[in-house]
Amino acid sequence: MALASLVSYGGADGSSSGEDEEDSKQQNTEEMLHLQSDVSVFKKLLNTTDLALAPAVATKEDVLSGKPLDPTTKELRYNPKATELYAPTAGPENPFKTQQMKAVKNTITGFAEPSHVSQFQFETQRRTFHSYGYAIDPSADTAVDDGMPIVGDLKAASEGKELTVFETAKLREGDKRKRQRNDDAGDVEGYLGPWGKYIDEKTTMVPDEEEKKVLDELVSKRKKNKKIAEEKVESEEKTTMHLKEEHDYQGRSWMHVPQDVGVSLKEDSIPDKCFIPKRLIHTWAGHTKALSAMRWFPVSAHLLLSCSMDSKIKIWEVYNERRLARTYNGHKQAVRDVNFDNDGKRFLSASYDRMCKLWDTETGQCIGRFTNKKVPYCVKFNPDEDKQDLFVAGTADKKIICFDIRSGEIVQEYDRHLGAVNSITFVDGNRRFVSTSDDKSLRIWEWDIPVDFKYISDPSMHSMPAVTISHNKKWLACQSMDNQVVIFNVLNRMKMMRKKIFKGHMVAGYACGVDFSPDMSYLISGDADGKLYIWDWKSTKLYTKFKAHDDVCISVLWHPHETSKIASAGWDGVIKYWD
Repeated sequence: MALASLVSYGGADGSSSGEDEEDSKQQNTEEMLHLQSDVSVFKKLLNTTDLALAPAVATKEDVLSGKPLDPTTKELRYNPKATELYAPTAGPENPFKTQQMKAVKNTITGFAEPSHVSQFQFETQRRTFHSYGYAIDPSADTAVDDGMPIVGDLKAASEGKELTVFETAKLREGDKRKRQRNDDAGDVEGYLGPWGKYIDEKTTMVPDEEEKKVLDELVSKRKKNKKIAEEKVESEEKTTMHLKEEHDYQGRSWMHVPQDVGVSLKEDSIPDKCFIPKRLIHTWAGHTKALSAMRWFPVSAHLLLSCSMDSKIKIWEVYNERRLARTYNGHKQAVRDVNFDNDGKRFLSASYDRMCKLWDTETGQCIGRFTNKKVPYCVKFNPDEDKQDLFVAGTADKKIICFDIRSGEIVQEYDRHLGAVNSITFVDGNRRFVSTSDDKSLRIWEWDIPVDFKYISDPSMHSMPAVTISHNKKWLACQSMDNQVVIFNVLNRMKMMRKKIFKGHMVAGYACGVDFSPDMSYLISGDADGKLYIWDWKSTKLYTKFKAHDDVCISVLWHPHETSKIASAGWDGVIKYWD
């Protein structure tokens, strides 16, 4: 086009004639056609020529056949192709990884492939290796010339001809012992049948002179050690009398019931009306650790027995000077429970050293020791007069054990609970007793029958570690671990009184004791915060609560002959007397 324009520009001067103009037009037309053909050729040349202006670069689409996947991905939200799943790992390689680290793993230690092994073959080789010390090499794929390759004790394998435990070898001399035989059934006296003895069997073994001498020395040494151990145990049990004299000027023992205290201490003297205590009148301090239980002296309640985590038992005067009378020291660990017999001359103690011990109250002498190698949580004498030589103990191994004091042997076991036994209470004229346990149940037993005839358990019930029977023997108050005191009617088939529940205190996790007032007007209980709670028995209304101890108030007792005297024991190591 540029050349055509130049040609047309050169002939446009206006001096030529009309013919020349026609000739020139025709010539121009021919030239234009010729130039157009040259331009088309030039364009073809341009199209067929490649101009390499940049280096060749492979794009991502040319390299990747699909979307790359992260090998650590646990979940895919689309269906990838097989080429994407089995594509090589993309990205830079870690130069610090060893060949072992680069290996594919599906376990911590390597790559485990599933394989099938016959259970019989596996068990055969395992038992053979444990019995004989050799087995077939599990990693070998092919057999060698003389059999399968063996691992382990090759010498034993060659001697045993590579036999497994399921293959029988030839019997050696002495492997099978011969028996004395007499299969004649008609011989009544001499018939042996399949029970004949071995020919070389020795039924009696008599030691020779040297063996007899060694055995005699061993037996005498054991007897001597046993005697020393018994003397050591007796020497560990000590008692301390804290009063100046054990007898008064009239020859009466320090345990004599006082007559000049302003109140009758006989069994039938129950106050007509009880009142709520207002003030602290005395504090007994002598234990160095937390108290665990305390008991009134039977009938008169003029003495108070206490046991503590300091492994000591102490008895205190309740009237007159209110002194510490005697300390009983014989347990190696904390004492959990104590219990008097009917006349108070003896008492039992249960300790975490797995021992139950019987003590003489007046002299402090340890009369008996009883154990079943388990921790006793509670002990109780049978209240019947003709069964004062029997007592029961609830233990940590879910059993209630009955001991006979005279022989020291276990005469009965009540084994039905599913948890540690926490309390034992006699009811129904002492013909039956009630036990509570950590299995959140309450069981009633007939005496001397080791099968519970009534089992009380409910999904709403909790463990009840402390149980007290009322003075009129009609009600059973149980400290429940859901911060309630639950009442059971003893006379009405041990029915739970759903409407008579005492609340307001916090005892979850602690076996705080409960008690009744002598006239059945009030119910009292300890508290985990050290408070003492007093409820009205009829209306279950909380009358009052007050701070009694610096730590948990673990036990409370209302004096059976006083109108408003309450003893409380706490984990602060003191006993307080309220009036």
